[in-house]
Amino acid sequence: MSFTADLRVVLQGRDFRRLFGTRLVSQFSDGIFQFAVTGFAFFSPESHTTALAVAAGLAVLLLPYSVLGPFVGVFIDRWSRRQILVVAPMVRALLLLVAAGLLVADAPDPAFYTVALSVLGVNRFFLAALGASLPHVVPADRLMAANAVTPTSGTVVTFVGAGLGFLLRELVGGDHYGVALLMVLSGVVFGLSALVARTMDRELLGPSYDPERPQAREALRNVVAGLVSGARHLVGHRAAAATMGALAAHRFLYGMCTALGIILYRYYFTDGDPDAALRGIGLVVAASGVGYFLAVIITPYATERFTIERWVPIALSAAGVLTAVLVLPFQEWGLPVAGFVLGVAGQSVKICADTAVQRDVEDIYLGRAFSIYDMLFNGMYVLAAGLSAMILPADGKSYLAVVIISVGYPAAALAYRAITSMSRTEVV
Repeated sequence: MSFTADLRVVLQGRDFRRLFGTRLVSQFSDGIFQFAVTGFAFFSPESHTTALAVAAGLAVLLLPYSVLGPFVGVFIDRWSRRQILVVAPMVRALLLLVAAGLLVADAPDPAFYTVALSVLGVNRFFLAALGASLPHVVPADRLMAANAVTPTSGTVVTFVGAGLGFLLRELVGGDHYGVALLMVLSGVVFGLSALVARTMDRELLGPSYDPERPQAREALRNVVAGLVSGARHLVGHRAAAATMGALAAHRFLYGMCTALGIILYRYYFTDGDPDAALRGIGLVVAASGVGYFLAVIITPYATERFTIERWVPIALSAAGVLTAVLVLPFQEWGLPVAGFVLGVAGQSVKICADTAVQRDVEDIYLGRAFSIYDMLFNGMYVLAAGLSAMILPADGKSYLAVVIISVGYPAAALAYRAITSMSRTEVV
């Protein structure tokens, strides 16, 4: 079914609508917050943005998701998920008020980033609780449709929230007071998601009581062993592992593109004007968002026509070739178009990876497989930013970085094809 048809089907359920509303309000708030942190870290008039600063900022934004990801399930399976959806927004709102106060008081940057990390840590629990709650509000025959529409809708409203943050920054300015206002607004909006969550019954979202469930301390000790077991299982399912590897390669190369684009706009295209740089990178992000949404529409048809095993290398190869064509001239117009291309290609590969893991991995290993998936998705992005910090010049104009990106995508496509071809041979 199409995205619109899937959405129409799942919205028929009252409890799904309430959980869905909780997600949309929270991710709209998250878009405002992410824009505020990004603007403060990379585009504030007071900051001197370097590739190393970009790497550090991206680490702050993403590492909580990689580090906490495998462990949050231990608590999500023991605490009332509805209560997590009620309490977490209030905790996050309080932390955002603290972050705003630190900015107004001109506190040291490490203090602000510590609170920002705490905000993201709370958000990791919140998003995990949303995901685990979904099977409790939709029938089994509609779960696939619900899984198709909720992440896409969440991503779209995150972009909308970031767009509102951009417009407000244009009105109030990008100094500490302007960023603090965005933090307060994000906290207020996120708090509203708790009001939506409160409309659901306390026991609706689980978890169900299981007397044989191990204690939390024992479960935490078993997390690492479980990840190792999940990795071994993935090795035995090469198609799923290869698709996950293709996504990891994209995230690494996309991370390099992000760092490259930020530095180019900050210094090469705009002569150090932070407001002009932010408008430029905002256009790239918007174009990428359009590409994300287009991928949701075309990928089901493309995989039906070509199969996942063919569509993934097509998307990766196209990303590499077009990045070279669009970025190597180092003209400002090329980056938004490249952002659109990478949005289509990257989201196409992600949809294929989601499907391949759900299709091929045994149910008992799915949780662990997606924990590894989550760590790769964010960790590779941060790792790429770290590499960029070592190779990017002060103005960002690096032919080496563009060559690595342009060659890396087709190389990932070839590796994916080789692994999936071996997998089909072994099956035959």
